[in-house]
Amino acid sequence: MTQLDIKTEDIVIKNGDLNIDGYLAMPTEDGEFPAVIVVQEIFGVNNHIKDVTRRFAKEGYVAIAPAIYQRLDPGFETGYTPEAIEIGRKYKNQTKADELLSDIQATIDYLYTLSQVKKTGVGTIGFCFGGHVVYLVATLPKIKATASFYGAGIANWKPGEEGKATVDCTPDIKGTLYAFFGKEDGSIPQEQVDMIEKALKDHNIPHKVFRYNGAEHGFFCDQRGSYNAEAAQDAWPKVLELFKSEL
Repeated sequence: MTQLDIKTEDIVIKNGDLNIDGYLAMPTEDGEFPAVIVVQEIFGVNNHIKDVTRRFAKEGYVAIAPAIYQRLDPGFETGYTPEAIEIGRKYKNQTKADELLSDIQATIDYLYTLSQVKKTGVGTIGFCFGGHVVYLVATLPKIKATASFYGAGIANWKPGEEGKATVDCTPDIKGTLYAFFGKEDGSIPQEQVDMIEKALKDHNIPHKVFRYNGAEHGFFCDQRGSYNAEAAQDAWPKVLELFKSEL
């Protein structure tokens, strides 16, 4: 498929009194396009997340990456050093499920103000902590397709809610969910992947779960040492297939 010319913009998403920074990318040509929300890793809306956002725009989507750490550290963006991982995890542990749901709903509301966006539902894709967040927000009514990449903690943790797990929200998922995991991911034991897959099956959620041999946490990010080109190149067409069929 020929890739489209695109334009990008730094925007602000209003959520009550909160102004959420966002990175927006869309085709330059006229018309209406399906929308995709790209949810960051613990490292903020950095170069990798912006690159993924642009990749979707080139494929014919209006794509937006909201800053989900806006409440904690506006403008936070970092690389992949041990120090960056430490602060990114600290912020992750301060997030709350209700605020994440609210901020993603505000992002959907923003998208629906754009004349270029089809108003037939939204897709989400998230990586690392973002993979957890998109599983959580798949319960929102307008989310029709979800691509969750190596979302740690889904099976045993829910942001800001001690003793609860995001996997327990599975019955409320509204659309189709694809989940992608590396079999060598030290952050996500395969037993937890089994739990997630079982929950999706038990509650009849349309889904596919992909497990990649030799792939570690962060395998999709070509700016990390854990990048696995074979797994990443296999996963990307599957994501496009999901969004094409559901949006």
